[in-house]
Amino acid sequence: MDAKEVAARRAVADVQEGMILGLGTGSTATHAIRLLGERIQQEGLRIRGVPTSQRSKAQAEQLGIPLVSFAQVTSIDMTIDGADEINPALHLIKGGGGALVQEKIVACATRELVIICDANKIKPQLGAFPLPIAIIAFGWQATLRHLEAFSYPVHIRTHTDGSPYRTDDGLYIVDMACGTIPDPVAFEQKLKSLVGVAEVGLFTNLAQRVIVGYEDGTTQIQERS
Repeated sequence: MDAKEVAARRAVADVQEGMILGLGTGSTATHAIRLLGERIQQEGLRIRGVPTSQRSKAQAEQLGIPLVSFAQVTSIDMTIDGADEINPALHLIKGGGGALVQEKIVACATRELVIICDANKIKPQLGAFPLPIAIIAFGWQATLRHLEAFSYPVHIRTHTDGSPYRTDDGLYIVDMACGTIPDPVAFEQKLKSLVGVAEVGLFTNLAQRVIVGYEDGTTQIQERS
């Protein structure tokens, strides 16, 4: 069995009638969106989704999941999303798929952020996965120099033709190869203090629950104290 799908199935089983759900972005979140579509078709489950990217929006629409814009809601009951790395304190690195800004806005407005993953995403420390940082396109060269002052290798994310990758918000993504991030909370604050940085792919103190799926069909649940 696909471990990510196992985790997604466990999370989707907790979705209740009438919920407003944040719909994550990425390869793991696509499983959850598909399974939500199945519940709607098979059970008549009534929910509304708030997508975190154009990709999750398109998938949800194709599956017949009713959507509502973020501007129309004051709070979100549950968000189901993936992560690139998770440490024991349930701090996350997200943004490998480029949707970190909208993902964080939705995460901060949700009552319960549920992260689904396989065991490979659980790490003793964050930082092996390059840290995505969303920056303003104007003056990006100056912002890059500020980020280089942290003495970690950084590069602008590009398409295969060499052109800069742009997020749904029109931002550029810088990937920073930190190696390890001993204090994710403090590092997030330092990076966000830089002029030109729009958002950082460190999601600290946001995930309430992490569901780890395994190929044998079992799951392990970790909750933030």
